[in-house]
Amino acid sequence: MDAFKEYLEAMAAQLKDSQIHIEGLKRKESIMVAFTAVAEYSGAHGPFSMDRTLVYNKVITNIGDAYNSCSGIFSAPVAGLYYFTFFYHAGGQHPSKLFLMKNCETIVMTTDHKSSNDSADNGGNAAFLQLKEGDQVFVRLGANTHVWGSCQTNFSGFLVRHM
Repeated sequence: MDAFKEYLEAMAAQLKDSQIHIEGLKRKESIMVAFTAVAEYSGAHGPFSMDRTLVYNKVITNIGDAYNSCSGIFSAPVAGLYYFTFFYHAGGQHPSKLFLMKNCETIVMTTDHKSSNDSADNGGNAAFLQLKEGDQVFVRLGANTHVWGSCQTNFSGFLVRHM
């Protein structure tokens, strides 16, 4: 009888652990992450003598509060597969070069050269990224390049799936 009682207690403990694990998974699955922000500056932003993080200072959507409009950095709140896009508008008098960065690694970029007969430039790029919790994603403006502050210069991302 004592062995059966120990068996039931062990099974009850295992059931409780399983329920706690399931509740944790449910909470994780219910997390939504999505943001869109624009670089709302008056006129040209840059050129600067060094690369710098482009701060998209006007937030349109920030579900999950993972994008920081003061630093321009998205920090992954959970591990998962994410999708990011960035687009820019610029004048032709300076080159334009933007890099999508994951932590310190360049993932993709977009660029346009200086042109005397091209008054405006537009470009963009996108990537799926597998991120760990705490990974940072941001857009870097290349040295000696510029973009225009407008709703056409934007950065967006969302969580596709938890991992």
